[in-house]
Amino acid sequence: GTRCCLNILAFASMDSDRQNAAIQRLQRLRQHLVPEECAAAFQDSKQELQEFADVYPVLEQGIMRELPSFDMPPHARDWIQRLVRETVQGGKMNRGVTVLHSYQQLLENQQVTRSEAFKAQVLGWCVEWLQAFFLVADDIMDQSLTRRGKPCWYRNPHPLGTSKEDLIGNIAINDSFILEAFIYRILQQHFGEEPYYVDLLNLFHDVSYRTELGQLLDLTSNLPGGKVDLSLFTLTNYQLIVKYKTAYYSFYMPVALAMLLAGIRSKPAFQIAEDILLPMGEYFQIQDDFLDCYGDPKVIGKIGRDIEENKCSWLIVQALLKCSPQQRATLEKHYGRDDPKDVAIVKKIYADLDMTSIYREYEEQSYKKLCAMIDKVHNMPKQVFLDLLGKIYKRKL
Repeated sequence: GTRCCLNILAFASMDSDRQNAAIQRLQRLRQHLVPEECAAAFQDSKQELQEFADVYPVLEQGIMRELPSFDMPPHARDWIQRLVRETVQGGKMNRGVTVLHSYQQLLENQQVTRSEAFKAQVLGWCVEWLQAFFLVADDIMDQSLTRRGKPCWYRNPHPLGTSKEDLIGNIAINDSFILEAFIYRILQQHFGEEPYYVDLLNLFHDVSYRTELGQLLDLTSNLPGGKVDLSLFTLTNYQLIVKYKTAYYSFYMPVALAMLLAGIRSKPAFQIAEDILLPMGEYFQIQDDFLDCYGDPKVIGKIGRDIEENKCSWLIVQALLKCSPQQRATLEKHYGRDDPKDVAIVKKIYADLDMTSIYREYEEQSYKKLCAMIDKVHNMPKQVFLDLLGKIYKRKL
């Protein structure tokens, strides 16, 4: 609590353009440090997101304040501040908010103190930081154009550039490493004295490793030189990619963090969470693949490029399972080509196979299966899982 309070007071005393706008929020943040007061239930989603967003300046100040002790000159500090503001913020914050949601559900009838809520929100922001690390690196590897409705970080103008062609480029690779390192600075600052500190470190290391393995499986599902081999796009390979690249950090991790914060150490409890949340993560990724093809870029915040980038997407995997030999030959000729005409041909086959109906049927089956699994849970609150499932069922972004 003392460490958090010092962070807040330091931020409040900053001489910056953001100070006046942040003062009112920081006053509310200080209430998180009063353990005797109980945190109000977050019924309104906008209020809930605002409460979560209010924690970010404290964490940013905590990491920025120590940079001079590492002999970082002003231009490097400015770069890092821009990096974190541009890449960590701006998402839907679903993963981060889930930590506090899950923690509240795990405590059931017990009231959550403001101090406990603050800790859950800090852990939630650590997940958002992890997401930023993954996305900055992923966008470089995929040569993506936009992220969250704006140019990807590596495609941003270089602050010291002299022309429009001078971009951040491959410097973003090191920037992604810096983002990851900040996770562990934040954990040390806010949880270094907690008995579960090592458990938090182990969880972040383990999930990061699993996600990176998933990224490897994804990247190696493509042949070098832009060659296409659709035989690599099997359902088994797809499920492995999704399990490791998405499900662990997007679904299992926020709940597991809440469990550690709630004092849960039972291995069977964590196994139950894993058994439910990994299939839920697969369901989420399949939705994402569908939206990549059929979603509105203005709504989903990115331009879908799975077809152009020869991605092992659920749609192509399903299409290969259901297409005729002639349709397969057409897919082999046009899938993975970065040309609007080729993309249109692939999408025409998807339409002919009625992939939308196939997806809707899958969605209903998955929802029923997950509900049945959750119904069998008895050693922890079912609402932890039902809330998550309710958020993603029939989502459009």
